Amino acid sequence: MKLHRNLVFASIDSLNDIFNEKKQADKVLRNTLKRDKRWGSRDRSFIAETTYDIVRWKRLYAEIAEVKEPFDRGNLFRMFTVWATLHGIAIPDWPQFEATPTRRIKGRFDELSKIRKLRESIPDWLDELGEKELGKKWDKEISALNKQASVILRVNPLKATVEQVQVQLAEAEIQTETIKGYPHALKLVERANVFSTDAFQNGWFEVQDASSQKVAQLLDPKPGMRVIDVCAGAGGKSLHIASLMENKGQVVSMDIYENKLTELKRRARRNGIHNIETRLIDSSKAIKKLLGKADKLLIDAPCSGLGVLRRNPDAKWKLEPEFLDKIRATQVEILDSYSRMVKPGGQMVYATCSILPSENEKQVKAFLKREAGKDFTLTKDQKILPSTSGFDGFYLALLQKKEEQIPTTNELS
Repeated sequence: MKLHRNLVFASIDSLNDIFNEKKQADKVLRNTLKRDKRWGSRDRSFIAETTYDIVRWKRLYAEIAEVKEPFDRGNLFRMFTVWATLHGIAIPDWPQFEATPTRRIKGRFDELSKIRKLRESIPDWLDELGEKELGKKWDKEISALNKQASVILRVNPLKATVEQVQVQLAEAEIQTETIKGYPHALKLVERANVFSTDAFQNGWFEVQDASSQKVAQLLDPKPGMRVIDVCAGAGGKSLHIASLMENKGQVVSMDIYENKLTELKRRARRNGIHNIETRLIDSSKAIKKLLGKADKLLIDAPCSGLGVLRRNPDAKWKLEPEFLDKIRATQVEILDSYSRMVKPGGQMVYATCSILPSENEKQVKAFLKREAGKDFTLTKDQKILPSTSGFDGFYLALLQKKEEQIPTTNELS
């Protein structure tokens, strides 16, 4: 592979924004890729994949290159050299690459790869936490979380069948394959820009990881029900729920961020979905109005996001131990407060995109022991681990609320 100056410089600029300006990787790349209209799909892929790769392996590459944060442009070029050398790419004779230790790179890589926190390129505290919570499983999981995520689509059954989407994408030279056990999922054989296709514009599918698709499946909403999604965000799971309900009944999608609910409305229009009602949680009144009203409730709780590091590799550099303590406390509040929306005999799913027991099964067990959870029982739960599934790490728990007790004649008298 021959390196092109404008593509390398675009990658270096992106890395500077992510590492030094602390900007979000996906937003930085969105802006970078708009810079030159002459760039084709291969050029864009090079910039995106190279940038994400160096973000993913930041700690390891910085150790090999012997550079420390904050990284100046010379440091970033040294890290780029590490990436290129490990990928078997010849370093061009440019001034920016002068004095880079190419000969020592592979030797240092082999040496440093013996230490897990360097090999997997993670902060010390995260390595310690993973081992504490997952024991021997941590090795496999953090390794799986460092692999590039596949692109998974969820077909919208209100608009098209899985076969129709496959045919239309094949006409756009995008090959897909079905995934056993996931009725509406398609996996891209090779990464491609699916958002520019007619099938996407016409609402035939959404991009949604296979593990995320399990959430609505477990909730199992039926047409005519009232289903509440209390941490809806931009609504990927709300859209899935509404499609399973065949547009019949009501999905109440709630969030504390108005801009996310606006995006959900836009997506719902494209999907041909009209049974979603969005509600902003701007006070406790929003919750009080719905107490005891939900046939089914989804709590897709805010979490560490450790299960989705493959698609958000910059998150491991932004995460801090204090944030984890805070988010666990938030999970407790959300469970205790929002579970009151479930009507007697109704069901609730608690889900996170984390692999840490302290955010998952331990939260559910603690909830069931508290006053707020006394009417619930755990029906089933599922841990989806990246090492075994090949998809994002998720935890799902289905809880059943007991039926209302009708007092006997003796109790009334």
